[in-house]
Amino acid sequence: MPGAAMKRLIAVSVTLAAFAMLAEPAYAQRTKEKTPLQIEDQQKKEDQARIEKQYNATLKKTGRTDEAPVVIDPWQNMRGTDDTKIKR
Repeated sequence: MPGAAMKRLIAVSVTLAAFAMLAEPAYAQRTKEKTPLQIEDQQKKEDQARIEKQYNATLKKTGRTDEAPVVIDPWQNMRGTDDTKIKR
């Protein structure tokens, strides 16, 4: 009996060592340097943040905020009086 437990322990140890050796190349492929796509994504995020900052600065200078949008009706001077009542 004690020999069977030792064989099982050795088999498990060898199996774990084999899995560790197989996983090692996957870890080796990881690099800390960014790929060109990651660099491009980072640049797009920075550009968008810069544009948003400029937009907010412009809104602040003009005294407008996004919370109170201005409603523009280009036809307001072209409409007559209240036409909801039908005249007979």
